[in-house]
Amino acid sequence: MTEQPTCRRTLLQGAALAGVAGIGLTACGGGGTSSATPSSPTDLGAADQIPVGGAKLFRDDKVVVAQPSKGTYKGFSAVCTHAGCVVDNVEGAVISCPCHGSRFNALTGAVEQGPAGAPLAEVPVRIQGGKIITG
Repeated sequence: MTEQPTCRRTLLQGAALAGVAGIGLTACGGGGTSSATPSSPTDLGAADQIPVGGAKLFRDDKVVVAQPSKGTYKGFSAVCTHAGCVVDNVEGAVISCPCHGSRFNALTGAVEQGPAGAPLAEVPVRIQGGKIITG
């Protein structure tokens, strides 16, 4: 019996199984172990940094804050509902996740493109003294 060279498909299947086993998934935020919301009230800075009809990512705090209409603010978790990665970009009214390509509406948190199947969790935000406060 002659030995056949390993084909690309076999290698990719092996890599996929390694991923299922949890090997090499650190880019996905530890497989969903990231907290979806800040655990205590946090001052995110001046409210005027949020554009009307747009949003801003506060990556370190894992929050996206949107201003759908003038004076109305909404907060969302920056933790993707697919695999727990922290989103990395807000462009216009679209939030993007770097791990698997999920995209969310920055004004509503709704999924615009999977693989995420659930919207971003809402995070309570308020304006106090011209500053955005979570919680």
